[in-house]
Amino acid sequence: MAEFPEGAPCWADAMFTDVEGAKAFYADVLGWTFGEASSEYGNYTQAYSDGKAVAAVVPPMPGADAPSQWCLYFASSDAAATAEKVKAAGGELLMEPMRIGALGTMLIAKEPSGAVFGVWQPGEHKGFEKTGEPGSFAWAEVFTREPAATDAFLPRVFPYEVKRMEPGDDPEAADMDFKVFGLGGSGLDDAVLGRMRMGGEFPPEVPSYVQLYFAVPDCDEAVAKTKKHGGALQFGPMDSPFGRFAAVTDPQGAAFAVMDLSTTVGELPTLSDA
Repeated sequence: MAEFPEGAPCWADAMFTDVEGAKAFYADVLGWTFGEASSEYGNYTQAYSDGKAVAAVVPPMPGADAPSQWCLYFASSDAAATAEKVKAAGGELLMEPMRIGALGTMLIAKEPSGAVFGVWQPGEHKGFEKTGEPGSFAWAEVFTREPAATDAFLPRVFPYEVKRMEPGDDPEAADMDFKVFGLGGSGLDDAVLGRMRMGGEFPPEVPSYVQLYFAVPDCDEAVAKTKKHGGALQFGPMDSPFGRFAAVTDPQGAAFAVMDLSTTVGELPTLSDA
């Protein structure tokens, strides 16, 4: 498959104390199957949808006490160079570029407002083999308490075009502060990442974070399955011009969103220069 362009979301994984529990949860909610754990790489286990790689799960490293959470990786042709851009733009490296055998090179970083993300320089592992279809990654947004810092950081690290999404005539969206980061153009079709300002509806203890959206055939059914397994609904379900979606957390506390891309309501919003 073709490699992802610089700055495009290209892979996702999550660390779980109970990997088998996570596998059972995501198998039911997202329809995933799982490959064999790779003992060479810390029992890293790939997830598949219709036989195509869509994500991975892994147990924490011995002695690590990190919360369960999803990490989104952005494509880079040179992880070392991207690491220098992260530092120069005011970000922080949590893991220096590290070569993972012949698979590729990764790093983990934090943008200035605190949202954690990864960077992946592909080798044999190119990234997602399926996107935008049920069971796979569909979209991502940076939820931040410091939008100006995030907006300044991202285009310095990746070759993004930045646009503001206009709220339109919806009075509930009048105070919305949402920007779109795109590659190769300035329209919604070129968008690869959103940025949402966190308001008072978010408890103060919730830090800035990257929200991953996974496509599902039925948003309400995915929410019901999440609850059945002990997960929680955080927001929604809500209709939008992009699909019906809901934000949830799995039983181990990892946050993500589910979206039915086929059920759309309303006109697509317009973008303007940021």
